Amino acid sequence: MHTPLIDSPRPFRPRGLLKNPHVQSVLTSSPWRRWRVLRQSEPYRQRSDQEIITTPDGVRLLGFRTQPEMLRSSGLAILLHGWEGSADSNYLLDAATALDRAGMQTFRLNFRDHGDSHHLNEDLFHSCRLDEVLQAVGVLAQKHQQVDEAYGHDRPVFLVGFSLGGNFALRIARHAPAHQIGIDRVIAVSPVIRPHNVLDAMEEGIPIYEKYFVRKWRRSLKRKQALFPERYNLDEWFRKHKLSEQTRHLVEAYTEFPDLDAYLEGYSIAGDYLQDLTVPTSVITAADDPIIPIEDFRKLPESEALSLEVWPHGGHCGFIENWRFRSWIAQRIVSELCQQ
Repeated sequence: MHTPLIDSPRPFRPRGLLKNPHVQSVLTSSPWRRWRVLRQSEPYRQRSDQEIITTPDGVRLLGFRTQPEMLRSSGLAILLHGWEGSADSNYLLDAATALDRAGMQTFRLNFRDHGDSHHLNEDLFHSCRLDEVLQAVGVLAQKHQQVDEAYGHDRPVFLVGFSLGGNFALRIARHAPAHQIGIDRVIAVSPVIRPHNVLDAMEEGIPIYEKYFVRKWRRSLKRKQALFPERYNLDEWFRKHKLSEQTRHLVEAYTEFPDLDAYLEGYSIAGDYLQDLTVPTSVITAADDPIIPIEDFRKLPESEALSLEVWPHGGHCGFIENWRFRSWIAQRIVSELCQQ
């Protein structure tokens, strides 16, 4: 069993209501925080260039590349958002802006059907589409390394993921070496470990989380159906209300998986999945996360390449320090990557 680490450069010690996991989890995507994030990231976003990455298999993924204002960046950080988030999610923009200020080039990658990318691919997104994200990260890493070679640089490539993006980041960390993808370090914040447990937590916990994600999912699928009406008839799906039933319907109708259990196990990283990890990887999470059960983290295998940092408070992708919505996790990511 891993021993929680509380030796960050600056410990996360919220006070008062900010110790509440639901306050943390709700505030992280709240409109109040949104206002602050947009205001502080405006110069960063103005320097961001939209880019479509075409993978070797022909999948197109939308992202945003931002060069830091200093002449020479200290490396490339590729950032992955959570389910039904986007490259412009509060937590992702906050982290990317902090890395930019530290001199890091950033690339905020959207999964398919996230952000403004529903039109780029006809097939639906699902969480087992690892190959296309792995390939996109490979394209970005290779391009970065080619530029380095041309100019005699040797700058690292980092991968940072949140929630489902953290799950993707950990799977990529495992498979990158076999695909000759050079990633120097991975950070996963509040990552999904065993999807079945996450689904149970959302359906059995307070309803705010299930309603939040289902509302965003419904909006996304309405858009997809409108773009490809000859391919998708989701009327039956829209009549369902439980997250498990909605997921089961799409799995059985539009994926190669025979049932819901097979699909959920398809992107699980529990058991010995990370046992042979070689890319240096940090998992940062909160013991009070209402969506990802802490027991899932305690069952992760021991590995020299994997460090687990568990904090008593923080909620799900929260880690908000004060009522000015200062992000502790963004600064923690900077401290982890900029010391390399």
